[in-house]
Amino acid sequence: MMTRTETKTSHTVEKRSDTDAHEGERKYGDVTYADETNKKYPIDTPEHVRAAWSYINHKDNAAKYDKDEVELIKKRIKRAAEHHGVEIEDE
Repeated sequence: MMTRTETKTSHTVEKRSDTDAHEGERKYGDVTYADETNKKYPIDTPEHVRAAWSYINHKDNAAKYDKDEVELIKKRIKRAAEHHGVEIEDE
């Protein structure tokens, strides 16, 4: 299981008004997400890591976040990829 070491103040993603965090929990359960605030981009399995990387690299998905939030989400996905032995390429 991955540990969460980011501090709340400098490493968080803002709550989005266009999403319901409970939807992610209902769909995927109590798993680790690259966007923990909004329960987006589950990164608990190799398949989810690949999907998360693909989705966050779509311009329309990334546009829903600030630049620093996208960088944080990508950092979390990359860390999960390493944890699960998944190779991903920067896009």
